[in-house]
Amino acid sequence: MTSAVIVDIVRTASGKGKPGGALSGVHPAELLATVLRALAERNNLDPALVDDVIAGCVGQVGDQGLNIARTALLTAGFPESVPGTTIDRQCGSSQQAAHFAAQGVIAGAYDIAIACGVESMSRVPMGAAVAAGGDPHGPLAARFPSLPNQGIGAELIAARWKFDRDALDEYSARSHQRAAEYAAAGGFDKDIVPVRLSDGSLHTVDETVRASTTAEGLAGLKPSFYTEEMAAKYPEITWSITPGNSSPLTDGASAALIMSEEKAAALGLTPRARFHSFAVAGSDPEVMLTGPIPATHKVLARSGLTIEDIDAYEVNEAFAPVPLAWAHEFNADPAKLNPRGGAIALGHPLGGSGTRLLSTLLNHLESTGGRFGLQTMCEGGGMANATVIERL
Repeated sequence: MTSAVIVDIVRTASGKGKPGGALSGVHPAELLATVLRALAERNNLDPALVDDVIAGCVGQVGDQGLNIARTALLTAGFPESVPGTTIDRQCGSSQQAAHFAAQGVIAGAYDIAIACGVESMSRVPMGAAVAAGGDPHGPLAARFPSLPNQGIGAELIAARWKFDRDALDEYSARSHQRAAEYAAAGGFDKDIVPVRLSDGSLHTVDETVRASTTAEGLAGLKPSFYTEEMAAKYPEITWSITPGNSSPLTDGASAALIMSEEKAAALGLTPRARFHSFAVAGSDPEVMLTGPIPATHKVLARSGLTIEDIDAYEVNEAFAPVPLAWAHEFNADPAKLNPRGGAIALGHPLGGSGTRLLSTLLNHLESTGGRFGLQTMCEGGGMANATVIERL
């Protein structure tokens, strides 16, 4: 069977996803074009050889509407012959793009594909598609009359797994500390490509990482989702989710160059990793964020591996209870969990997060000599992707 390999993978540094954030003046198509150009330039690749560009993006309205994959690849200077498509599996959109690209290679439909993703949350705020009008849940309410937001889902996980506020804040502070330590040591230099800003300067440092973060400092923040109405509806919740133990609104883009092993050899390129196993799972849409647990069970069963065989795991930190519940379920080694920090520190640019996690995971395996890495991400509507890669 044809193997799908990762030849290269890059990302932008994060920007705060609000007006005035470092990347708020950059159009999202240009953000995505930046990482697409970088892949071609770093690997001396003729873009005309790319069979497809598959981009994840959640807010597909406004600046991110009209198939941003195609807009971005043309902005990047790729020839008109290169197609592109934009997909939405909520927060896992670019992880799903990587699945589709790799599976296309394995099936023989592609020789070369780029999986990528972007989100400019400063320019297209979260929920903008709903704000444009309509009722996205519609008749679904007949089956699920109570579909709370993701913050309530995170509160429910904290309550059911009995994670108190101290545990959430300690985990979150550790995320910032790990990310800050790796950044200071140059650990992200291989991942990050610079974004040119309107003043001519280059953005190369994650704006969302706060090296000074402590659990004591986070303890002073107020719960984000408490109201008297919600407290009456969910008496089991102790109201522990705050901006400090949640991922921040973020701007950013990332991209992976994926091809067959044979094509890489023909082009004189050295694969860095191969895709080993894939899984997708659905979960309770009311709690919404537990999907990484069944997705991981599925991918481990398909791979023939155990959690002990995995050298590092990237579990997206949408909210601190998500990776903590996952780790509890699998009795996972906390030292291997998001070892370079996670989205609480590095940011969560929705459609761009999947390939960002993949970038962080692969670079960590290479720097430590690890062999297998597992990535999983909770997704809106109660879903998750899980991916196992093998470093080469």
